[in-house]
Amino acid sequence: MAGDRPEGGEVPLLYSEGNVAARVALEREVRGWSTTELAERVTRAGIKMNQTAVWRIENGTPRRRINLDEALAFSRVFELPLEELMSPPLEGLDINSRRLVQEAVEAFYEARDARDRLHHAVVAIADHIKAHPDSSRAIHEQCLRLMGDERDARTLSSDIEDGGHY
Repeated sequence: MAGDRPEGGEVPLLYSEGNVAARVALEREVRGWSTTELAERVTRAGIKMNQTAVWRIENGTPRRRINLDEALAFSRVFELPLEELMSPPLEGLDINSRRLVQEAVEAFYEARDARDRLHHAVVAIADHIKAHPDSSRAIHEQCLRLMGDERDARTLSSDIEDGGHY
């Protein structure tokens, strides 16, 4: 339909190199990285890149082309699926909103990883106590010494007695 085409007859692409360039700039800004820092991260991800290349991708006229290996490296560095990196930025999300969401997502994964680590540690201590029942009291006292807060130490000791954190 004629109304589906923007002026000039070009159909906007859902996934395009231009979207990748815009997303590279946005994702870099959201994380507060300089173009130099992003270039260093891409290089550490296995694709040699310098600050000038990042700037030309984001701002150049004509814009610097992005090859597939570079797109994959950006995807890895930003921890985004390639499809998301190729998609246009969501409308209605400014940089501050993106930063807040990024912080929440990072905190979510850190908390999940910490819960998993705690669970595994509690299970290991519970297994140790089963194998060495005489160590139970000393372990609970050590929890109190290390934690300093009796209520928190009781909570941890209760998790250990239950055999897990979840």
